[in-house]
Order: sequence, then C-alpha cells, then structure tokens
Amino acid sequence: MTEIQDGTRTRTFSWPDPAVIASRIGTTSGLEMLQALRDGEIPAPPILQMVGATGIEVEEGQVTVFMPAQEYHYNPLGTVHGGVIATLLDTAAGCTVHSTLPAGTGYTSLDLNTRFIKPVTVKSGELRCTGQIISRGRRTAVAEARLVDERGTLLAHATSTCLIFELGQ
Repeated sequence: MTEIQDGTRTRTFSWPDPAVIASRIGTTSGLEMLQALRDGEIPAPPILQMVGATGIEVEEGQVTVFMPAQEYHYNPLGTVHGGVIATLLDTAAGCTVHSTLPAGTGYTSLDLNTRFIKPVTVKSGELRCTGQIISRGRRTAVAEARLVDERGTLLAHATSTCLIFELGQ
C-alpha cells in the first residue's frame, strides 16, 4: 500500500490465471491440492490475493488461513467489513471440507451461518481462521470456522454445510 500526498492510499494487486488452479481440480485429492497451494506449487486463487491472505496451514479435516487486518478491509465505521470476515470463515470451512475429498469429487457451500463477536481492526494484527470438520457424510459435510486475532481472542465463528458431488455430473 502506498500513500499519496493528500493522505489517499492506493493498493495494487495481481493474480494468476484461475484456469491454472482449475486444471488441477479432479486430478488430485483435495488435501493434495491444498498442500500444493500451501507449498507454492500452484498459485493462490484470486480471492485470497484480493483480501491479502498471507498463507495457509493444511491437514486432513483442518485448514487455517492467515491474513493481517488492513485499512483497505474497513467499512465506514473504521472496522474490518463483515464481508471480509465472512470470506475468511467461508474459505476456512470450505477448504476444510475440500481437504477430506478424494480426486474427482467437488463441493459447494449450501449455507454459512456467521456470528460476529468482537470488532476487528488493524490493531487485531494477523488474523488466524481455522476450519474443522464437524460431520462428514456421503452427500454433505458440516464444518465450523473460528477467527481469532494475534492474541488468540475469538472475533467471529461460523458453521457451513457443503454439498459433496462427483465432478463431471
């Protein structure tokens, strides 16, 4: 982020062709794909570039997304916009479900039930959003995600139900 003389700030970002990531869908397990993302073997999807996510931790049934709270996330009240928070919660929950899927299987979010607990500001520092599986069936999975600040204070949490399906159907 750069600041112009009048106090206006600017931000520029770039993203890789999403087709690079999409070409891997169905050829590897969800866990393998997320590990490749974590290890830099495939680029982060554009949404993670846009919100400024800085990395992920991955294991089967649990994914953590990291992002520093930034001014460009702010709403008119001077706090991080709820949509940015919901994006992190949805990402962690969805990727957690993805981490359990075999090659040739996809998912999509059916719902996201979000609770905002405390305001998030740049003083919150690096945010950590961790998703975990609550229940995984053949056709649906339920995951939860918890967003904490750099001190470990709970800021928001969510549950998400995802539909599981075979790709190409």
